[in-house]
Amino acid sequence: MLEFKYDTQLLIEGEDLDEDVISDYFAQNLKGDCLLAVGDDELIKIHFHTNEPWKVLEYCSTLGEIYDIVIEDMDRQAKGLKG
Repeated sequence: MLEFKYDTQLLIEGEDLDEDVISDYFAQNLKGDCLLAVGDDELIKIHFHTNEPWKVLEYCSTLGEIYDIVIEDMDRQAKGLKG
């Protein structure tokens, strides 16, 4: 059984985006692991494992436009099912 079930990925397009600020917010406010927040001040790619992907979407939507959203159930994938 996985501790964090959902692989959550998305892009944030905005202005004055800061990878460090985003990473700090995730560390302090969201439960999960395997965080990647990479990009520049206009586009950030997020990758995060969590049990609450809606909280990731909620926060990221406050930073700019979010798109290319993918949420996969890694527990199902581990069982050979579609995620």
